[in-house]
Amino acid sequence: MASLQPVRGTHDILPDEIRRHRHIAAAGLRVAEGYGYGEMATPIFEFSEVFSRTLGDSSDIVTKEMYSFEDRSGDAITLRPEGTAGIVRALISGGLSQHLPLKVFYQGPMFRYERPQKGRLRQFHQMGVELLGVAEPIGDIEVIAMAAQVLSELGILGATTLELNSIGDTESRTAYRKALVDYLSAYREKLSKDSLARLERNPLRILDSKDAADRKILEKAPLLSDYLNAESAEIFAAVCAGLDRLGVAYQLNPRLVRGLDYYCHAAFEFTSETLGAQGTVLAGGRYDSLVATMGGPDTPGTGWAAGIDRMALMLKDMPMEKRPVAVIPVSSSMEAEALRLSQELRHDGFAVDLGYRGNLSKRLKRANKLSAAAAVLLGEDEMAKGSVTLRDLDTGEQEVIALKNLQARLSAFH
Repeated sequence: MASLQPVRGTHDILPDEIRRHRHIAAAGLRVAEGYGYGEMATPIFEFSEVFSRTLGDSSDIVTKEMYSFEDRSGDAITLRPEGTAGIVRALISGGLSQHLPLKVFYQGPMFRYERPQKGRLRQFHQMGVELLGVAEPIGDIEVIAMAAQVLSELGILGATTLELNSIGDTESRTAYRKALVDYLSAYREKLSKDSLARLERNPLRILDSKDAADRKILEKAPLLSDYLNAESAEIFAAVCAGLDRLGVAYQLNPRLVRGLDYYCHAAFEFTSETLGAQGTVLAGGRYDSLVATMGGPDTPGTGWAAGIDRMALMLKDMPMEKRPVAVIPVSSSMEAEALRLSQELRHDGFAVDLGYRGNLSKRLKRANKLSAAAAVLLGEDEMAKGSVTLRDLDTGEQEVIALKNLQARLSAFH
């Protein structure tokens, strides 16, 4: 048993860390609900076609990173590597296109086979929003503003930079793709192996390359912004103007593209220098062709996903949760009464820790380790008079108080 370890790229989320996760997801849901979004959840695994059709057969996720297997019925199944495809599948299979615009928030684990490092795990956790059925730029403005508000409420917006770009419509990307291929073809012998393969399948993904030689070549590559047609340029200008009106700060990044085939028009990332190589905290963009690609009605969409694990690494000051009260019987004869009182206090909304064994000293040490706010000491003499001793564990001060007044007195420690 001693040799058993978590699978590489996974880890146990212990109480302190999961408290951070819960705090982040709760903030995301709270902000999303303020924008009229409702929460939904899709299965952790889907038929593999849901992802291979939507993410693109040439994407790194499909070719290298998906956890796929055959179940006992011979069906090809994949653990979800991202959230958007499942939401769109639900839109189609659940008949939700009758209820557009659909505004949903989701959160949960995702799975990708990647090289584990800080901020990048094989089982990781995301939360995100999808806005389906809104083609107007106001949809992009809203989801980006919502993302900024989530980061602000978590106290980490100031540690991030919003990078913004337009990858245009199909016509614009087709024109740019030709120009980019023409430029990069002159450097075939210097491109990395991955970028050389992408040159044939999806050259825009080369813009995402982390290879130093590729980055050097890309410095003088043509810019997508120079190939936007009039309609794409107008749409992007409207998004920028809307963010300006809302006071959402951003930087234009003409090299920014999204890693999946279904994106178009506005693309964005909130990045941070505090996370090392994995600097993207939250990212998203518009995906107007995705629903139709999956066999559904032509439905525009936009949204974002945020890494809960990465944001947890950025949180500094966590708000204090409800501190427990320790109920401690001074002698074994008070054990039963301590159990009864603990249950009564819990029913009244108090968090109560009842030590299971040990003398007074050991139980007080446990209470301090748990950061309990106060200790209720049950001694035989006091209980005979209908009283207990209440000790403030921050100051060490204590008082004898009547049981009938205990709940009101403990409210001061909430």
